Amino acid sequence: MSEENIGENDVETSLAEEQPDSENPLARLESELEKLRNEVLYAQAETQNVRRRLEKEKADASAYAATGFARDVLSVADNLGRALQAIPAELRDDERIKPMLTGIEMTVKELDNVFQRNGITKIEAVGAKLDPNRHQAMIELPHAEAEPGTVIQEMQAGYMIKDRLLRPALVGVAKTPE
Repeated sequence: MSEENIGENDVETSLAEEQPDSENPLARLESELEKLRNEVLYAQAETQNVRRRLEKEKADASAYAATGFARDVLSVADNLGRALQAIPAELRDDERIKPMLTGIEMTVKELDNVFQRNGITKIEAVGAKLDPNRHQAMIELPHAEAEPGTVIQEMQAGYMIKDRLLRPALVGVAKTPE
């Protein structure tokens, strides 16, 4: 038989002859059905994973959307704290200064409340072991009583927003005296 004379029936016959006799059409269809079921399950699982990932990204985006703004407002909190510290003790009792002092204290307290409502917390540094994920060591100071690597001075407060670092605390760390 030449190639020109091969018809569709001959192709089907040759395909059937290539397949083993033990495999019947029902078994082949069941195999294909199982393969398709697995593919559908895989596609469903992949779709669910994508949905979960997008939901997490959406939650993170909304939770941390104010990060840039919060960083900018931290300098306001720092300046208000410096203003309170700059008022000498003898002036704190002066009746002319008390209203201004009360206003600054109320502003600091309201700013702290706003921070708390938005998941912004101050990092406790003094007395803690140096944590490079939360503290930035600026200086090592000899200290006889504190264990080396312990934060003994805070130069600038650090803050977290929820579980992420917003700004590291700038600290001085104890070292063994020479």
